[in-house]
Amino acid sequence: MIDGVRVDPLEVKRDDRGWLTEVLRSSNLSGGTRMSQLYVTVGNPGKTKGKHYHTRKTEWFSVISGEAKLFLRDTRTGAETIVPMGDRNLVTVTIPPLVAHAITSDGTAPFYLLVVVSEEFDPSDPDTLPFDFPGL
Repeated sequence: MIDGVRVDPLEVKRDDRGWLTEVLRSSNLSGGTRMSQLYVTVGNPGKTKGKHYHTRKTEWFSVISGEAKLFLRDTRTGAETIVPMGDRNLVTVTIPPLVAHAITSDGTAPFYLLVVVSEEFDPSDPDTLPFDFPGL
């Protein structure tokens, strides 16, 4: 596993009304990292999102519906990992600074990705650097 990347399985409580899971708690954050922004993005079948990395930001990803593959590459060491995410594998993945990430639909329906970020997006200083994932 890439240094600083965490994959935390989620405990899902299900009943006839649906399901509930805690995606992220402040007590799970390491090293004084804070949460500052939350957003949801949708990835269409056959499409890839991301293909970048951050120098300061930590992000937490959780695919809450659909299926996706998260591609991670450490920009310092070249270490790589792929994390299946979604309906069949409800997890929260911690992505530290300097780990490039791209997420691709792995099904015939859109995936819904919940993202928490340690730093609010600032268009004048986005801290988002493009990264090429060959084949994606």
